[in-house]
Amino acid sequence: MSEHTASGGAREPSQVLLTGFPGFLGSALVERLLERGDGPIACLVQPKYRALAERRASELAGSDSDRLRLYEGDITEPGIGLADSALEALESVTELYHLAAIYDLAVDSEPAETVNVRGTKHVLDIAETLEVDRFQYVSTCYVSGRYDGVFTEDHLEEGQTFNNHYERTKYEAEVAVQERMADGLPATIYRPAIVVGDSETGEADKYDGPYYLLRLLLAQPAACSIITTLPGGADSELNVVPQDFVIDAIAHLSGREDTVGEVYQLCDPAPLSVPNVIEEMGAAMGHRVVSIPGSKPLTKRLLSTLEARGWPAEPATLDYLDHPTRYACPNTQRALAGTELECPPFESYVDALVAFVRDNPDRSDEAMA
Repeated sequence: MSEHTASGGAREPSQVLLTGFPGFLGSALVERLLERGDGPIACLVQPKYRALAERRASELAGSDSDRLRLYEGDITEPGIGLADSALEALESVTELYHLAAIYDLAVDSEPAETVNVRGTKHVLDIAETLEVDRFQYVSTCYVSGRYDGVFTEDHLEEGQTFNNHYERTKYEAEVAVQERMADGLPATIYRPAIVVGDSETGEADKYDGPYYLLRLLLAQPAACSIITTLPGGADSELNVVPQDFVIDAIAHLSGREDTVGEVYQLCDPAPLSVPNVIEEMGAAMGHRVVSIPGSKPLTKRLLSTLEARGWPAEPATLDYLDHPTRYACPNTQRALAGTELECPPFESYVDALVAFVRDNPDRSDEAMA
């Protein structure tokens, strides 16, 4: 299952190119695209993930293996690392989905710049070289940085500050995409909020973001699990969305012609506050959670100490417990009106998230990069 294999006879040319495979979101989106009859789908794969990509491709494509083709490359390289022969084979591509990025709140500046910014520009260059009819780009709500107020699809360059290099570089990448859109690239941008596991099964491929909070509570006695609350945290929202909603929304919106040129925030329009998220987590795991007020600098030092001792702690997540931004998605709500697609409330699937973590305690928190 590669650029060098073929089923019998002439091969149907690939119509779709996707980056970010075999990542969790990328794999799930490929499955949806295959289900709706798209393809053949060409997936850009880093050589170090080739074995994993082949396993996932075999699971997704089944007996019709030629519907999913793997091309080794790297978005951090000009031409996304593809050989001339591979580029020639992809001249038939009309739609490009760009999901590849480093999602790591503690990522250093240089790798974040290399992958998220320069990598996105390289993919944009390929989109223009191939003259695609559609460019589908997965950004994040957190291009907002620490914007003080309600951030909608119409916002982007607001003079905001950023919590970390991940947010900053995803912002710079979306600016680059929107600049190409202004020059005529037929693109659609999707901004998920904080993505967690599947709302039905709880399945997740890595534990980051809110999972540090969840696992830190699980690591403590059920009779008394202690968490630190920050000044202003009671008024902050933690906007969480399940993976299946994000993928279903992208699959639906990407299949419509009227979504070209639009930005869609895939967020919870009625998110819980930080204290209520903690309360729901505690109830789902059967823990009595005790909140103790603390300062951010002191709590970050404490989390750094716990992390060094092997606890499931990440100091960078603390910035989201007093995050000043609220997210609204009027464009998404208009586009999904009349469909059955809507973000389920956190309390409806938190039990599934907790159960999955309990059953699968050894999942990594490492980002694919």
